[in-house]
Amino acid sequence: MGLLSQGSPLTWEETRKCADHIRKHGIIQFLNIYHKVKERQKDVLKWGDEVEYMLVELDDKDKKVRLVLNGNAVLETLQEQGENINPNHPTLWRPEYSKYMIEGTPGQPYGGTMSEFNTVEGNMRKRRLEASSVLSQNQTLCTITSFPRLGCPGFTKPEYRPTPVEKGVSKSLFFPDEAINGHPRFSTLTRNIRHRRGEKVVINVPIFKDQRTPAPFVEEFPEDDGEAARAALPDHIYMDCMGFGMGNCCLQVTFQACSIDEARYLYDQLATFCPIVMALSAASPFYRGYVSDIDCRWGVISASVDDRTPEERGLKPLKNNKYRIFKSRYDSIDSYLSCCGEKYNDINLIIDEEINKQLLDAGIDNLLAQHIAHLFIRDPLSVFEEKIHLDDENESDHFENLQSTNWQSMRFKPPPPNSDIGWRVEFRPMEVQLTDFENAAYVVFVVLLTRVILSYKLDFLIPLSKVDENMKVAQKRNAVLDGMFYFRKDIFKGCNPVFDGAASAQNGLETDCGNEEYMLMSIDTIINGKEGVFQGLIPILNCYLENMEVDVDTRCTILNYLKLIKKRASGEMMTMAKWMREFVAKHPEYKQDSVITDKINYDLFEKCDRIAKGEEQCPELFGHPVNRVK
Repeated sequence: MGLLSQGSPLTWEETRKCADHIRKHGIIQFLNIYHKVKERQKDVLKWGDEVEYMLVELDDKDKKVRLVLNGNAVLETLQEQGENINPNHPTLWRPEYSKYMIEGTPGQPYGGTMSEFNTVEGNMRKRRLEASSVLSQNQTLCTITSFPRLGCPGFTKPEYRPTPVEKGVSKSLFFPDEAINGHPRFSTLTRNIRHRRGEKVVINVPIFKDQRTPAPFVEEFPEDDGEAARAALPDHIYMDCMGFGMGNCCLQVTFQACSIDEARYLYDQLATFCPIVMALSAASPFYRGYVSDIDCRWGVISASVDDRTPEERGLKPLKNNKYRIFKSRYDSIDSYLSCCGEKYNDINLIIDEEINKQLLDAGIDNLLAQHIAHLFIRDPLSVFEEKIHLDDENESDHFENLQSTNWQSMRFKPPPPNSDIGWRVEFRPMEVQLTDFENAAYVVFVVLLTRVILSYKLDFLIPLSKVDENMKVAQKRNAVLDGMFYFRKDIFKGCNPVFDGAASAQNGLETDCGNEEYMLMSIDTIINGKEGVFQGLIPILNCYLENMEVDVDTRCTILNYLKLIKKRASGEMMTMAKWMREFVAKHPEYKQDSVITDKINYDLFEKCDRIAKGEEQCPELFGHPVNRVK
């Protein structure tokens, strides 16, 4: 999770006093990096995935499942047995926000050959087995996006009580501070977000109105001092701290481009896919023991780290703050970076004018300058006393301080100082899937998209405001089937189509937007195509594969993955969110009241664990894949 410096964390008041220093030197550090590597070319394509895992205990006696707060010990053991003794170990393990979470990545990035796709699932399986081998009896490793009873009484092992009125970092009514990772960065972020905002964060998720759900659905909070009563909305599930967002798990992919221009092009093109792939990977319908009316975590995690003051949110006139800021620091991107994207930048971009001028004067082009100047309207949130005065020529902690706490749908990543790492982009919106097969399928699908985009010089750009609208639609219940998404009609405009049937038809459109370059499409149309409307991404990927030299094993593996994506888009296979909803709805203990009891949660996790370990098949979720794992 971003920058993990060591040292003595500053309070919010202390951090605020050195915020301008951090910003000033962060820009200097960025400029030093940029001018050293701006001409860098011909870096090889490398990429890697990040999978976040939850550690859980299945209590067979009490029929409860709890989150186990031993992530630090598990992490230490995995590192001691792996990378600490073998720098070429096939897996790497890193901490995450909560003590019940760990993050696993491949030990080395994958390269540019097609055969690499045949090793992704095997590496994910190796990670799962490796981490599972150091767990205690009755404990297991889960790739589940959102723990259904997160914040319910007794959801952790060992059990801790929240401390809403006592001295603590979150003051949550539901989430104990003991569940936060022990590294000072995480507790400091939690505390300083609350202090900067001037109150606890507010997360309201619409509840799913079942037959016996109270109408209106209104909760009472016995330990509330009045803050929750003011913040909680009727017919919504209320949550009040960073842990409800950053305590969820996700799946991410990072790419190294051959140059800064290629990285900027990829950043823009992939930004348009963020809502599409998020809806396809939907896996988080439950929050704080209730069935919600959303399928994705994005809005929850966005609200969980929203440190904007009432002035910045537009609730009060600007007096103590400089800017009216329209989004949380965890949200969708606000500007394209490539020259192709410039004309589609139709979002009101708030920038630090002084920083923007400094960047322009230093030779940075307007698009990149405004991107950085927009990131730097934020304050640093986690500063360590020992890390205030740095060598700007050889360190980048101040730049990364703000870069890594702008958690956007895409991240543009300059190379670290004095490294052989190139310009990178990170694709961040995916929900983690239940099995290694599914996670590998989504990763390979996104990586293949980048290959096709770069090979055919495709153009998926639409006005960024429409991408924002798509992001809102993508989170809704069953958006993968019911949602309509703005998508570009002719992705070959200005390019030379390289295979038959490439040019999209200009009539018979599903929902045409006048003479615009884009239209509303279903995800089925976007992924699988529809005659006379859009050729579909899967057919494009298949054509690309036919033109590539791919060994039989790898081709079969890729086609297996694409079949999953194809059938999720068409509805032939369920998303994880839909499957979890159906499991709860059919459970004998469910009372059609939107409540997920301990027993329902236990039975759900027991089944999920068997499926993830390959002990039980689940054709409605991912069919009958042919096992070709290396």
